[in-house]
Amino acid sequence: MTAETAKITVLESVDVADDPEPWTIPHLVSVVIPVYGGELTLPSVIQEIVPLTAGATTPDGYPFRVVEVVLVYDNGTDDSPRVMRELASAHDFVRTVWLSRNFGQHAATLAGMASSGGEWIVTLDEDGQHDPADIGILLDTALAAQSPLVYAKPTNKPSHGVVRNIASSGAKWLLTKVFAGSNAQDFQSYRLMLGTIGRGVAAYSGSGVYLDVALGWVAPRAATAPIRLRDEGERRSGYSPRRLFSHFWRMIITSGTRGLRFVSALGVAFAIVGLAITVYILISRAAGGAVPAGWASTIVIVLVSAGAILVSLGIIAEYVGVNVNMSLGKPPYLILSDPHSGPLGRRRPTTP
Repeated sequence: MTAETAKITVLESVDVADDPEPWTIPHLVSVVIPVYGGELTLPSVIQEIVPLTAGATTPDGYPFRVVEVVLVYDNGTDDSPRVMRELASAHDFVRTVWLSRNFGQHAATLAGMASSGGEWIVTLDEDGQHDPADIGILLDTALAAQSPLVYAKPTNKPSHGVVRNIASSGAKWLLTKVFAGSNAQDFQSYRLMLGTIGRGVAAYSGSGVYLDVALGWVAPRAATAPIRLRDEGERRSGYSPRRLFSHFWRMIITSGTRGLRFVSALGVAFAIVGLAITVYILISRAAGGAVPAGWASTIVIVLVSAGAILVSLGIIAEYVGVNVNMSLGKPPYLILSDPHSGPLGRRRPTTP
C-alpha cells in the first residue's frame, strides 16, 4: 500500500460527527479511466484534471480533491501505452494498471475501481467527451440526494450519429421496461459512486458482468446530474456494430431472471390464445359455421404445446438463473459503514 493510499484509508474512517463543520472536510476522489485508444486524447484529459488535484469547490460550495487517476490499459491498437507511461512519469497522481489482454470497457473499469483508494470513485471516458470539471456537479447531486451512486445525464445528444443514438436509447428502454426493470435509461460511463460501493462491486463481480447492472445489485436507485457532452475529438469510436450488439446482449444476460420470466409469460400467452381459438372453433361448429378440416386441431395443438414448452423452459431457466447470478458474483449483501459517518454525512444542515 502506498503512502497516498494509506492516507486515503485513514481519512475514510474519520468520524465526521466529531467535527463541528464536517462539510468543510474535502472529499477525496479517485478517477478511473479505461484506456483502449487514448493516444491522442489522454494528455488533454489529464491536463484538465491537474487543477482538481490541488483542490476545488463544487458549485454548492463543498471542497473536493482528485487524489489519483487510475489509467487501465485494455490492450488497444494505438500507442496508448507510451502515453500512459509518459503521463505517469510526469504526474505523481497518475497510476497505471495493465491488463493481460483486451477484456472490454466494463472489465477494465472494474479493475480500476478495485485498484482505487478514494472516498469517491469517478469513472469517465478517455475520449474527452466528459468534462472533469463536472465532477463537482455529480458530487453536489450525491450529497443533495444522499445517493451513493450518481450518473451524468447528458442534456445534449452524443456525437455518435442518429442511428447509434436511436439504437442506444431503444436498447436502454427495452432493458428498463422488459428485462431488468431498473434505471437502465440512466446508465452512462460518466458516473460517481462511493468508493466502498465501487470496490465492493469490483470484488464480487464475476466474468462478463455488466458494470451498471452489478452496481444496481447493491446500490439504491441512482440519482442523475445534468451535464453537457463534448465532441470526442479525433478519436474514432472503438465500438463496431457487432461489439455494440454484444454489449447490449451482455446487458440483458446479466440483468437477472426477468428475461427468463418473459419467456414463461410468452408461453402462458400462447396457451391462452390456443384455448381461446378452441372455444371459438367449438362455438362456430355448434352454430353451424364452416371450419376447414384439420385446421382447428392443428392450430390448437401447436399453440397449446408451444405454450407448455415455453412455460416449462421458463421454469427450468429460473433454476439456471440462480446459478447464473452466483457465477456472475451477485452478492447476497454488501456491508457498509453508517452513511452519516462517511462522505455522505458531510452535508450542510438544511434550514427549516
